[in-house]
Amino acid sequence: MSEKKAVVLLSGGLDSTTVAAVAKQQGFQVYALSFDYGQKHKVELEFAARVAAAAGVVRHAVVQVDLRAFGGSALTSSDTQVPKGRSVEEMGHGVPVTYVPARNTVFLALALAWAETLGAANIFIGVNALDYSGYPDCRPEFIEAFEKIANLATKMGTEDGKRITIHTPLIALTKKQIVELGLSLGVDYGLTITCYDPADDGAACGACDACLLRLKGFAEAGVADPARYRA
Repeated sequence: MSEKKAVVLLSGGLDSTTVAAVAKQQGFQVYALSFDYGQKHKVELEFAARVAAAAGVVRHAVVQVDLRAFGGSALTSSDTQVPKGRSVEEMGHGVPVTYVPARNTVFLALALAWAETLGAANIFIGVNALDYSGYPDCRPEFIEAFEKIANLATKMGTEDGKRITIHTPLIALTKKQIVELGLSLGVDYGLTITCYDPADDGAACGACDACLLRLKGFAEAGVADPARYRA
């Protein structure tokens, strides 16, 4: 077995599932990391577990960090509704209410802690700067800055002589290209969920930004989306 270890952030969604497949294809032993952060769509953790099992990861860890304590997002606060039926143009304008303050900073910091414990110098995250240009923590500038922090703030980076790399294989891809990449790697997208407002049984709403972008990607790829949607 390969000695290369990587921590892969896994939400159970289309992007992170594709990233896990990319990491495996590159020869890494995958340590999948998911978060129970008080998200309304907590059912995604069930999908993440299925994806992790299907992908044959070495270990799947779920860490609790309750961001409801701060709120400030439609994904964690009962005071704000998930927007529905928006156009692609509307999605690309400004920071959406589904942005969770500093979420990727928090997630990457915890991924870094686990990676250092494992002696893993590689972390994979499924950020995308095209579909969600309004998310400040999905930009290349943020990833580059965090990578610098990772190498300055750890024993692994300062004393052990290991260079920590944050891998973002999807950052410049369209949803169509992401779907095509995943299918070429044998990803079963029927195991995934992308929806921000799913039913309790995991059926997607089909109208939130995440669902609409996913559906657009599959349509442009000329492939049926195997996810379950509400009637």
